[in-house]
Amino acid sequence: MALSHAIMTALIDENLSGYELARSFDTSLGLFWHASHQQIYKELKKLLEQKKLSAQTIPQAGKPDKIVYSLTAVGRSSLLDWVYNETRQQPDKDDLLVKLYNVIPENVSHLIHEIQQRRQLLVTQLHLYEKIRQLHYLEPDSLTPRRQGIYMVLRLGLIRNEQMVLWCDEAIERLGNLKQE
Repeated sequence: MALSHAIMTALIDENLSGYELARSFDTSLGLFWHASHQQIYKELKKLLEQKKLSAQTIPQAGKPDKIVYSLTAVGRSSLLDWVYNETRQQPDKDDLLVKLYNVIPENVSHLIHEIQQRRQLLVTQLHLYEKIRQLHYLEPDSLTPRRQGIYMVLRLGLIRNEQMVLWCDEAIERLGNLKQE
């Protein structure tokens, strides 16, 4: 998936400024697709040039003008075409997993610490996902089709993180046993 598709997806239901888009990215699509604010602004410019987005400048008193982006018919068509394209799964790229191929007695304590940090991050994400579920998705059967899709992604995030926390616990225990040998 290109960042452009994630941005256009974020603009399906509402028009957003670059700042609002970047903020919403941090708490929505960004939970599963990471992009810096700089990358988002760069991509917005490309999408404007490709006529997939339009922009409206809104003057603000005492502040720089606000630019609000919206999805055009060209953008909606492009996004629909993309949905029908074959999905490519991105392989995992995780330094921690590669580091585990290099376990030796001297680095066990360090790796346990890294896994404990990862576990804490996962637990923090789980709390956020659960908060989102509680606020917006308590009755998934009553959701619109699009919101059902978002709910399914949220459920996957919950399930994956729960499983990863369990894996962290097992890895910490196993590495701890190596320390004692």
